[in-house]
Amino acid sequence: MRLKDWGLALLVVLAWGVNFVVIRWGLDELPPFLLGALRFLLVAFPALLFIKPPKLPLKWLFAYGLTISFGQFALLFSAMYLGMPAGLASLVLQAQMLFTLLFALVFLGERWKLPQILSLGIAGGGLTLLATQTSSSQMTFIGFALTIAAAASWGLGNIINRKIGQLGHVNLMSLVIWAALIPPLPFLGLSLYFEGSDLIISSLQNISLKSVAAVFYLAAIATIFGYGSWAYLMRHYPASQVAPLTLLVPVIGLLTAWLILDETLNMLQLIGIVLIMLGLMINVFGQRFLNALFR
Repeated sequence: MRLKDWGLALLVVLAWGVNFVVIRWGLDELPPFLLGALRFLLVAFPALLFIKPPKLPLKWLFAYGLTISFGQFALLFSAMYLGMPAGLASLVLQAQMLFTLLFALVFLGERWKLPQILSLGIAGGGLTLLATQTSSSQMTFIGFALTIAAAASWGLGNIINRKIGQLGHVNLMSLVIWAALIPPLPFLGLSLYFEGSDLIISSLQNISLKSVAAVFYLAAIATIFGYGSWAYLMRHYPASQVAPLTLLVPVIGLLTAWLILDETLNMLQLIGIVLIMLGLMINVFGQRFLNALFR
């Protein structure tokens, strides 16, 4: 990978890691479903005026938009609103890798290899250990459970992404922008039902520069810049070289949450974090290590 592209990759990882602190700031003043609606409205407009729609059936565009865009973030924003710390959210959300393995087995018939079995066992143990700490930390059980559900929605979206990839070359940036048209209506519907029109109106009338900056960051930096740059890197370099960099996202998320939000962890949470990271690393690098060992 060229030096400038290494720099671009690290900027994307940094943007996605800091993303969780920015979500926390946005939720300080905006309810979660309204925040989601504003995020995806800003992703879609005015970008779709300049980007052609992806060449794929509408059912797949809706499937992508309802899982990766709407489902994942409706659950994640609600989780953080209901007591999931930003740093731990950045880590637990990476359970999407585990759900991707599970859904690939169920829907695609993919068989697990030894590294994947070890990955599921070790990372699953780490997640279980974290779940036991909800009563003795800043994390609530409902926040943890909703973050796991968000990871499952992302994992299901990954399977849909694979199916879309089988339809031929689909521009990822075009997919992200046009799929962003799908979440605003269900987000607004949930906001009206759960948050109420009075809260929506008062939140918009009293929106601060901090909230505006948070929405802009989530839409322009984390989504448009992040996914657009990632699409460029995935087109020009092997996935095996680019994909492992996402392991840095929870590291940055945990670090920035500690530095900026003063989030702290107890010893059992730290052990859980180590187990989850170890499981994720085995999933990414395990087969490569075995191939080199028995070559």
